[in-house]
Amino acid sequence: MMAWLRDGPPVVPSTHRKPLWLYPNLLSLDAPLVAVAWLYIFAKTWRVDYLPTNTYITLGLVVWVIYVVDRLLDAVMKGGGDQKPEARHVFHYQYRKVFCVLAVLVGLAALVLVVTQFMTKIYGYAIFGGLMVSGFFTLSIFSTHGKNEIPYSKNIIAGLAFAYGTAMLAFAHTGFEGDKLLKSPELICFVVLCILNISAIDLWEHANHSSDLEIKATDELALTLPLTLLGAAALVFALKESEITTRPFFYAILTGAALLQILNRTRARYSPDALRVLADVALLVPFLVFWVSWR
Repeated sequence: MMAWLRDGPPVVPSTHRKPLWLYPNLLSLDAPLVAVAWLYIFAKTWRVDYLPTNTYITLGLVVWVIYVVDRLLDAVMKGGGDQKPEARHVFHYQYRKVFCVLAVLVGLAALVLVVTQFMTKIYGYAIFGGLMVSGFFTLSIFSTHGKNEIPYSKNIIAGLAFAYGTAMLAFAHTGFEGDKLLKSPELICFVVLCILNISAIDLWEHANHSSDLEIKATDELALTLPLTLLGAAALVFALKESEITTRPFFYAILTGAALLQILNRTRARYSPDALRVLADVALLVPFLVFWVSWR
């Protein structure tokens, strides 16, 4: 069971090499792309006059480092347990030395940008974000769950940290008071969308591993119901908003929820790797919807 950890995964024959569309996921580039896209959406929605380019760069770098570290930890932990390692974990472990060096360099670059380029106001928001990231890694290291358990607590913290970390960089450049960020319907909707996006993979894998039809139906309902409620809430917010500038945001949320709903109903057609990539696409397509609606 530990063979792949001792020697690393064997070289895959050329006929079985991973397809090109999977490499953004293998290289942990998927989450940074989603974060940067939604930072733009938040900035436009909250009418930030100017958001420095280094803000987008720093967010992308920080998210990349967090995801690389998380996948390296998962690779080690799954290698020693009863869970089969996934392609992204095998890939990260196989090239662990490269990822470790890059993570340190990228992390230092992000730190330099934060210290030298960011206004001090952002540091106050970052404390809460840092606590959530710390909580996420604490759960990753010390919590245990088998293949038949879904890590809901970890997924909730991950979704909240991702959404908050993305939104706060735009919010800090507005004239709003700090306590309004956590109360904003935009952030709340995005938090829910992120949590459901992260949980979707676990629910799909959990249903796939079970032969119990009742469990399969329960897992599907666990995603279908909240996605339906999120879509309905986004539609209500979009229709009731008096300011037209905020409507495209909720159209984007509605699009993301609808795409995840479609994946949930058609998941049997796709491989686990394809579902992971499509789940990320479900959060990137809303950027196009927002951009068209905003224009």
